[in-house]
Amino acid sequence: MIRNKLTELLKIDLPIIQAGMVWVSGGKLAAASANAGCLGVIGAGSMKPDLLKDHIEKAKSLTSKRLAVNIPIMYPHAQEQIDTALNAGIKIFITSAGSPKKFTQYLKDNNCIVIHVTATAQLAKKCEDAGVDAVIAEGFEAGGHNGRDEITTLALIPQVVKAINIPVIAAGGIADGSAIAACLALGAEAVQMGTRFLMTQESSAHQKFKDSIVQATGSDTKLMMKNHVPVRLLKNKFYEEVEQLEKNCATKEQLVEVLGKGRAKAGMLDGDLERGELEVGQVVGLIDDVPTVKELVDTLKQEYQQAVNRLV
Repeated sequence: MIRNKLTELLKIDLPIIQAGMVWVSGGKLAAASANAGCLGVIGAGSMKPDLLKDHIEKAKSLTSKRLAVNIPIMYPHAQEQIDTALNAGIKIFITSAGSPKKFTQYLKDNNCIVIHVTATAQLAKKCEDAGVDAVIAEGFEAGGHNGRDEITTLALIPQVVKAINIPVIAAGGIADGSAIAACLALGAEAVQMGTRFLMTQESSAHQKFKDSIVQATGSDTKLMMKNHVPVRLLKNKFYEEVEQLEKNCATKEQLVEVLGKGRAKAGMLDGDLERGELEVGQVVGLIDDVPTVKELVDTLKQEYQQAVNRLV
């Protein structure tokens, strides 16, 4: 695949970033992704600082490659998570769910590379102005927490590339090598893939959750709770409950109450397919296997080359 200034900056062999997903992206997945030539990312959103430290140490015991940590900066432990990762030697941070101004300068002062997740070209420009090194432009096809504007990846990437002068990483709806080729053709310098890496043997997602994704179709997800914290969910009984509340014009407080605590853990890590919050992207309709990370990356490279060959 293409090597460019972003792959050089991150010191990765392939322009692929494994997304830092809550309850899914632990040290084992991050290390396997790094060993396969991608940027391996530990998802700190579901980890208190001590657990994050454990996962960083585990990942470092499994790979000598560089690793990154994803920090949702609106979370209460964000500062502690950042300091924990810094003390563990992490030098690449992906920040999300908040203003890029909050921690970027602090991280740059510690000689770190900072990448921020955005859902619009206007916010991408604010990221550039805040001093980040690159942005992840995430279309609303993506799983998990998402932008309210519902801009698709195909429309979003060229807008962001046009608006800023720093590298753009495409995310949302990317599950195979042809999608990687398409995003690079649109001007992105790399892609971030979430659901596809969730569906690997090394991810910590519960097997029941993985099995449900194998059976899912492309219409089995929907962006919900747009007036609270937008999140794309796999349809189940919890989804139906949220849908009914929204149809009845539920208040933010009512949505927060039904969301409760531990819903995502119950669904994604513990395998409660009825009452759990199952965060996943629209690409579920394309995924029908659970390979190792190495097998997945080998397939992505083959698919990418086939896509390029079709165009020449």
